Amino acid sequence: MTTSDMTAEARSALPVPRPRARRLVIASVPANHVYVRHLAPEDGSGPVRLPDPTPPGAAATQQWWPPVMLDAAWVEEHDFDVFHVHFGFDARSPADLEELVAALRRRGKPLVFTVHDLRNPHHLDREAHDRHLDVLVPAADALITLTQGAAAEIRARWGREAVVVPHPHVVPLDVMRRAAAMREVLRRGPRDRTLRIGVHVKSLRAGMHPHPLLPVLVDTVRDLPGAVLQVNGHRDVLLPDGARYDAALAEALQHHAARGEVDLRIHDFLDDDALWAYLTSLDVSVLPYRFGTHSGWLEACRDLGTAVIAPSCGYYADQGPVLTYEHDEDHFDAAGLAAAVREAHACRVAAPVDVDERRQQRAQVAAVHARVYDSVVGRR
Repeated sequence: MTTSDMTAEARSALPVPRPRARRLVIASVPANHVYVRHLAPEDGSGPVRLPDPTPPGAAATQQWWPPVMLDAAWVEEHDFDVFHVHFGFDARSPADLEELVAALRRRGKPLVFTVHDLRNPHHLDREAHDRHLDVLVPAADALITLTQGAAAEIRARWGREAVVVPHPHVVPLDVMRRAAAMREVLRRGPRDRTLRIGVHVKSLRAGMHPHPLLPVLVDTVRDLPGAVLQVNGHRDVLLPDGARYDAALAEALQHHAARGEVDLRIHDFLDDDALWAYLTSLDVSVLPYRFGTHSGWLEACRDLGTAVIAPSCGYYADQGPVLTYEHDEDHFDAAGLAAAVREAHACRVAAPVDVDERRQQRAQVAAVHARVYDSVVGRR
């Protein structure tokens, strides 16, 4: 869905906002997350999002997890205009969420819920997440989601309409500009340069299943002139003393690396600057997911001009242009993955999303959120 489509749909679904004497205050769960930060206009105007409270007893350096705002007692004791849930509710029980909703109702505070995940990528079984959704989706005064496919599933499962607002940029705009300039230099350079096809296994989540992909990628990339298969992973998964050591995956990767078939990179968690540099160094990123819904990784790749090969599960193809292979909890199409890799190799470097387009999109995303907030406050 294009940005213009999004804004037209949103405008038809929401009333024209009334001028306000003050900025609305949003209790956002969380606030300090790149997705949430990029819902605000670049100039910092628009609604005010309360900072994430530090969990009781946590170190000063600890992030917002688990979200304190999801406690009904916090709702009763603090002032805000709109309560907006994004992530973190899997740290609470369905009963906790029902108490939260009841507290919001008692105080007359509207609930907005952005449905990022219809299938939690961290849970082997979907039951727990479904129970959480069964509380939040029916209770929300307004629903937002990122793709038309997710909106259709929400409609089918709960009979609710969600406003579709695309994922804003993930990578800082100045970093995007530098990456675009570098891509342009490479595009004008020799055609026989190395093409890097990457798989990131990091700290394996339940939804990640790179094991069947590896031999297919090795065999396919071996036959592509100038192509290199690079696999990056965290120490906790790929080293024997790691807390989540996966012996089968680690041994297979070491075997292929010893044969020169994989450029294996084992490291700790990458900070943002290192992550952007890593993604920019790749020409293609293969997402090894067997279930999920949407992907911030995909959006970061789009920002940096890295082509994406995405599985058929979830709604990744709805987010933006990707090459797709069949992969879900029940099926993996090896031939389809090989074909996608060959197509990516033939197309070489993907064009990054234009920086000005992302800036315009961010302004429109912020405007739609402001309209949603105004709508639910007006109804209350």
